[in-house]
Amino acid sequence: MSLASSLALWLAAVASVASARTAPPLRVCADPNNMPFSNAHRDGFENRIAALVARDLGRPLAYVWAPQRRGFVRSTLDAGRCDLVVGVPAGFGRLRTTRPYYRSSYVFVSRRDRHLRVASFDDPRLKALTIGIQVTGDDYNNPPAAQALASRGLVDQVRGYTVYGDYSRPDPQRGLVDDVAQGRLDVAIVWGPQGGYYAGHQPVPLDVTPVRENRPGLPFEFDIAMGVRREDAALSRALDQALVRHSSEIRRILSAYGVPLI
Repeated sequence: MSLASSLALWLAAVASVASARTAPPLRVCADPNNMPFSNAHRDGFENRIAALVARDLGRPLAYVWAPQRRGFVRSTLDAGRCDLVVGVPAGFGRLRTTRPYYRSSYVFVSRRDRHLRVASFDDPRLKALTIGIQVTGDDYNNPPAAQALASRGLVDQVRGYTVYGDYSRPDPQRGLVDDVAQGRLDVAIVWGPQGGYYAGHQPVPLDVTPVRENRPGLPFEFDIAMGVRREDAALSRALDQALVRHSSEIRRILSAYGVPLI
C-alpha cells in the first residue's frame, strides 16, 4: 500500500472518530433499579440493546435515570430530557413506537419438583393452590391475571405483589419468583421477561410456562418496541433500520436473559 493510500485511510478513520464524538448523544430514559430491563450499572438487556443501536447510529449513549412509575414518560421524554424509551408496548398511544423487536407473554412459574407445569387458568388444580400475581393497586382488578382468576372464582387463592416491588432494595421485583422457589407460593403469574430471568437465578429449578389465554380484551402476549416523541419520525425510522440490521444479536441478548419469546 502506498504512503498516500495509508494516509488517506488514516485521515478517514480520524474523521470517523471525530464525527462520532461530535454527534449528539442518544439520550435514553431508563430506570436505575429495574432488572432484568435496566439498572444504573447498565446490566439489563435493555441497556445492552440501547448500546447496540447507539453504536449503529454512530451516537454516544447517555442515560437519564428515573423510576419507571406513573408519570415516567411525562417527566422524562415529554419534558425533553431524553430521546428514547427502550421498552414500551408497540402502538403505545402517547409515543411514536418503532417496529416491535420482541414479543413475550405472561408466564406461570412453579417449582419443577412439584410437577405442576400449570399452563391454563382453567387448570382445576388452581383451586387448591396459592397463586402470586403482580398488581398495580390494592383492588386487584387491573392486571390481566387478576381478572382471569376472578372470573373463575379464584380470588381467595390470590396473593398480590406490587409490580414495583420494594424499590429500596436491589432487584425489587424478584420477590414474587423468590417466594415460589422458597415454597411460600405454589405458582406465580408474572410478566415473562421477569419470570424467565429470576427463575434462572434461583437455587432450585423452576418451570416457566407461557400463559395461553385468548379471551377478547384480555391479552397476555405483547409486542414490545422502542418509543420516541411523536414528532421524532426521523429517529424512529433510524431505529427501525438498526433493529432490522441487528435482529439476530438482539434475539441472542434476549435469550441470554431468559426472556420467553413468542
